[in-house]
Amino acid sequence: MLTVDLDRLGVAAGEWLLDAGCGGGRHCFGALDRGANVVGLDLDVPSLRIARAGIHERRGRGPAKLSGGVLQGDAFRLPFRDGRFDRVICSEVMEHVHDYPAALRELVRVLRPGGTLGVTVPTAITERLYLWLTRDYFESPGGHIRVFRPADLARAMASAGLRVDGVGFAHALHSPYWAVRSVLGLDDETPGPTRAYRRFLLHATFSRPWRAAERLLDGVWPKSLVLYGTRTHTGA
Repeated sequence: MLTVDLDRLGVAAGEWLLDAGCGGGRHCFGALDRGANVVGLDLDVPSLRIARAGIHERRGRGPAKLSGGVLQGDAFRLPFRDGRFDRVICSEVMEHVHDYPAALRELVRVLRPGGTLGVTVPTAITERLYLWLTRDYFESPGGHIRVFRPADLARAMASAGLRVDGVGFAHALHSPYWAVRSVLGLDDETPGPTRAYRRFLLHATFSRPWRAAERLLDGVWPKSLVLYGTRTHTGA
């Protein structure tokens, strides 16, 4: 279940990809399956354990020289030299951080000139719905702190040294799920409707007809917005 389209990002075998805010590692797994080398970075240690296990499994199935690993850290102080990565992904992170332009500048710093970045945020229409349904969606510790306008994110990307190439949308089937969670309890996955919808999402992930239907619904009520950018050679 990838938010960023790896084809559109241009991920290719032998390249290096940084997934900043990797969570359980889903984008790392997708890149490894394409023969890319990956580094997953996150603050949450339990999520990193899941990502590490999945990366280790896929490395065992891939080419002998395929590299992949995880480390704990944040997007404001990346322990990498300038231009280290060919591709960078930052998915569902910017809505959590106060100074997102600074985070974008740091992500662009470690991206080589001509490399591409995919950054995703929740869509404004879903965020406003969830906020209307429950204040907990924004007031829980570690929760979202802003509703993004796409133009604001695009301007910050351009200021950081990216040419903004295009926009994508994803996860329309998840939009109702989080509405249900907002009504029945964000921190409680035990209510029957919540568990039933979660089972449906797992089924839909592996169902070709449902994946096709979701692509159509992404143009109506997507959960996530994706902006794609390329680092300019001047960095300006």
